[in-house]
Amino acid sequence: MNKPLRKASVFTLLLVLSLIVWATYVQMARGSELRDNQHNTRNAIARYANPLGDIVVDGKPITGSRATEGSLRYKRTYTDGKLYAPVTGYASQAYGSNQLEALERSVLDGSDSRLKNPLQAVTREPSEPGDVITTIDPAAQKAAFEGLGNKTGAAVAIDPETGRILALVSTPSYDPGSFAGSSTDDQKAWQALQKDKKQPMLNRALRQTYPPGSAFKLVVAAAALEDGLYGSVDERTESPDPYLLPGTVTKMRNENPSAPCKDATIRTALQYSCNTVFAKMAVDLGQKKVAAQAEKFGFDDSELDIPVRAAKSVYPSGMNDSQTGLTGIGQFDVTATPLQMAMVTSAIADGGKLMTPYLVDRTTDGGASALDRTEAKSYGRAMSEDTADQLRSAMRTVVDRGTGTNAKIPGTEVGGKTGTAQHGENNSGTPYAWFVSYADDGEGHKVAVAVVVEDSDAARADVSGGGLAGPIARAVMRATLA
Repeated sequence: MNKPLRKASVFTLLLVLSLIVWATYVQMARGSELRDNQHNTRNAIARYANPLGDIVVDGKPITGSRATEGSLRYKRTYTDGKLYAPVTGYASQAYGSNQLEALERSVLDGSDSRLKNPLQAVTREPSEPGDVITTIDPAAQKAAFEGLGNKTGAAVAIDPETGRILALVSTPSYDPGSFAGSSTDDQKAWQALQKDKKQPMLNRALRQTYPPGSAFKLVVAAAALEDGLYGSVDERTESPDPYLLPGTVTKMRNENPSAPCKDATIRTALQYSCNTVFAKMAVDLGQKKVAAQAEKFGFDDSELDIPVRAAKSVYPSGMNDSQTGLTGIGQFDVTATPLQMAMVTSAIADGGKLMTPYLVDRTTDGGASALDRTEAKSYGRAMSEDTADQLRSAMRTVVDRGTGTNAKIPGTEVGGKTGTAQHGENNSGTPYAWFVSYADDGEGHKVAVAVVVEDSDAARADVSGGGLAGPIARAVMRATLA
């Protein structure tokens, strides 16, 4: 063999060897990465080649699948899509999936190894899809959705004894079925939702944080009782009215000038929502003690999964005394999701024990057999049983003859706390209206509820937690206990 031909042969052999090495590397080292890449159309074709399993509420599927004529043979469908979008999320041929549709994807599309029999494990034939059974109570979900109506806001209801999420609503909402396919109409629907300034695809119940306003006073009251700063909710506090914020010339006053807030007890201060009492209480406790109490309720937890990840609710640090005073009324940089505030009232309702909230009861093989089941799990003890008893008593006073009378349910024990939180620079925006509550029918049924109204048709002067959010919470509690 002459020299040029030998060089060409060696070069060609090296190219072949390089190709073999590269192909082996791609298959062995990057196979999973390329297979799972969101731009790999094979994944979408495989996922939508067969009907998906269902997400189920109270024994009835709220999702389905419909045959199409494209390469993606089946399209996801939704029953009452707007009502349940904060629960299901979406599964779109063109835009992927999120929330339960994404987190439980392997069960819903049949790729979960637990769904395969031994023969399918060898042949790699697709398995029948499984189902996802949620904890949602349809009556509570509907009551929250209809109560919020055209308002912008969210509502969460929890079973305090187990942590089961009974309602999870965010408004305005969207229909996940409107863009579940890959047609031009689906694309237009998606683009319209992305451009909508009201952000209907934002899950406000889990992913949006708000200043909790006066609803946060429950956390401060719990800290004061646990610390021993005050021995009971009926012990008089040392609270001037107005209250001069430390290190400033700013005097904090109360919304109701005639309210008996000077040196008021915790019960009276919650009843009339006295800012001066809780601002001074937070300063007297100090930010570390308030923060420690807030964390027991779930604040500053960045890994709260239900299984959908909730945004972190925050109690700030590094504050001076005047800023700490503002946090005592749920302002400054305190932020909370509606889920977080439902957790606060859940712990109070269940004697100080806080259960980890969860949305999925179990996944199944599409029949009666469970693949896994969520067990009720303790998040931790937020406060002593005595403190919880006292706070429930004070919250009942709020509903019986305070700012929360709109939440009364005849024949049922109801406790609550209103909240109106400043919004925008120098409070230029419409205030947020909160109502957090619990109800106990005396027959072993309890529910904890948090409602926030971000925006409504009400005039600014008419915005209040008791007026806007209270009736919604009442409807949810009645629906749940019924």
